[in-house]
Amino acid sequence: MNIFLFFQRKQIPVCKINDVMKITGRYLVLLFACTSYMQSQSQQTKSPVQLADQYFSSGEYYTAAHLYGQFLNSLTKKKAESDFPLRTIGKRRVAKTKGLARTDILFKQAESYRLANYWQKAALVYKECAEKNPAQYAIAWYWYAVCERSLGNYTIAEETLKTYASNVRLTQQDRVAVEKELQTLLYIQQQLARPDSILIQAQKLNIANSSEKGVFATSYVSGNQFLISTTQTDSVQTAGVNPHHSRLFYATLNKGNLEGMTPVPLSTADPMKNQGAACISADGNYLYFSQWKKEKGRTASSIYYSIKEAGGWSLPNVLTSLNTNGHNSKQPFCSPDGKYLFFASDRRDGWGKFDIWYAPLRGDGTTGEPLNAGPIINTTGDEQAPFYHNSSTTLVFSSNGQPGMGGYDLFAAKGSESTWKSPENLGHPVNSSRDDIYFFAKEKTMLLSNAIFSSDRGSGCCLEAYSISKASKNKRLTGVLLDCKDNTPVADAEVILKDVSEKTWTSTTDAEGRYTFDLRSEIYQDLVLTIKKELYENAKSSYKIKSIDESDLLTDVLSNIDLCVEKKAVIKPEDAPLIIKPEDVVTVYFDFDRSDLSSSSVTSLDSIYHLLMGYPAGTIQISAYTDGLGKAEYNKILSDKRAKACGDYLIQKGVATSRVSFVSFGSCCPVEMEMINGRDNTDGRGRNRRALINIKKE
Repeated sequence: MNIFLFFQRKQIPVCKINDVMKITGRYLVLLFACTSYMQSQSQQTKSPVQLADQYFSSGEYYTAAHLYGQFLNSLTKKKAESDFPLRTIGKRRVAKTKGLARTDILFKQAESYRLANYWQKAALVYKECAEKNPAQYAIAWYWYAVCERSLGNYTIAEETLKTYASNVRLTQQDRVAVEKELQTLLYIQQQLARPDSILIQAQKLNIANSSEKGVFATSYVSGNQFLISTTQTDSVQTAGVNPHHSRLFYATLNKGNLEGMTPVPLSTADPMKNQGAACISADGNYLYFSQWKKEKGRTASSIYYSIKEAGGWSLPNVLTSLNTNGHNSKQPFCSPDGKYLFFASDRRDGWGKFDIWYAPLRGDGTTGEPLNAGPIINTTGDEQAPFYHNSSTTLVFSSNGQPGMGGYDLFAAKGSESTWKSPENLGHPVNSSRDDIYFFAKEKTMLLSNAIFSSDRGSGCCLEAYSISKASKNKRLTGVLLDCKDNTPVADAEVILKDVSEKTWTSTTDAEGRYTFDLRSEIYQDLVLTIKKELYENAKSSYKIKSIDESDLLTDVLSNIDLCVEKKAVIKPEDAPLIIKPEDVVTVYFDFDRSDLSSSSVTSLDSIYHLLMGYPAGTIQISAYTDGLGKAEYNKILSDKRAKACGDYLIQKGVATSRVSFVSFGSCCPVEMEMINGRDNTDGRGRNRRALINIKKE
């Protein structure tokens, strides 16, 4: 006769009666199963339904589902080939189950599969149950829709809910549940349509046997080392007690792989308790972790701490200030600044079921009196698995009481201790229609740039570890340019943005004096602005952000402080050595950044020479200019060279030095606009690169 043990959603053959029991591979021989079975032979055997009910009440839902399945198979007189055959020896009588119809057992089996998170199997059984007995088990359609939503079949879920609500007379409680599920489906559709989801990549970490054992609650230690929780088979086993318990391990993260798993050397007074969801204090001296045990269908969880010692950690000490009789506390997290221990608890004076709490950490590893994080964070539902990102002052936690995608969703709230902003759902694809819980991100990084969280969205048995990477949003830098004197907007000014690597961007101010630069998703440092505007002094300023608008899902708008520019001083006519009269002026033009004379310039200067020879008392003044490009100091030197080039040519031809004078103005006083509608006016710049030769005949 074969006996089978169900564990971690696997059918594991354990032993054969009177055979030598040897099993190799990842599963160990579980002698307690055979012992328990042999002990049961001296008693009247319970029916599969009675056993299933017993397992169900103790929280062993997957085993209960298979026992219900055995009974259902027996009703159809099929050969018992279920995943959990319990057969009698000889003609021993089996206790009968009275007053239960097939659909009664179907519904119990569906409930068992759902509570064990076997959504596919639960959906099939709920549907069969509802179809066979719609009058008594119409509620099965609701749970069928919930299962289909968890499987990602959103259209089927929505259609089923609407049909159920329209065809069945619902109680107020059922109607509220249906409406909530429809809102969840609507929220999922909105999340799937989010344009910024393209920025985020979620990928399961590669961990040996994680789909069978589960790996969750990844917690940072140092470097690339983490604490994780996973299932381990006990070396010492007790008859009738499940030998598989959650234990703490060290693991190293290496290119998407969590490897080198090593048990945390942690003593325990009760090996039947599970350990997990741990954290290490900022100074590395204390290990805090949850420890729980399932008894009589209820889970009792408390928070313990161990002190670092040679070769491992001390025997666990219960944190008396965090644990109260009749209530649960779990999932501790030490804030990176070493000030607080955050945790989840259903203790008294909360706002719902499990709430987020925090307590001050003491130097000896103990904690002070815990405080509730308040109603902004906590709801009437469950809030669990707190994580605090100190560098961004953000609390990340899981909740099933806030609007989300189904199950537990991850939320983030800015603030500290008892002062928080409203939580925001981290959205798809961080969250899924399953349970998403336990979060970690390194300090001094963006929250989602390289994070780890746990989810049961995969095909495995339990929660598994996933990595999140989010590309940076595009950045739009903007600001306003004003006149320093009257604060009016300065339009058509050229604004040049330059980073430390000399990369530049150019913008032109609009009618409101606004300039804009689109930097895509790259990150630049030490940005400097240079401003050029005709009739204004050139200006330079560092880019100093005064506000950030993050409302756009793909682009952050960074606003610079307001800048102003000064108008250039106007040279009064009486201050000039000579009054320049247009009718007596000859203009000589120059190429860009040049002071040598062109052939046309020489022709003009020759005409001036001949005029001067006819007027022996005549004198000339040469005024030279540049265009608006270049620095003011350089342009002053260049205009000097241009004036001197004209004067030297005439002096070399025989004009007395005393008859020639020079004035240079740099980029002052352009005669043509150099920018038109935001574009460079090359012709205008060319006419501004000039020397004006004023002739005074007497």
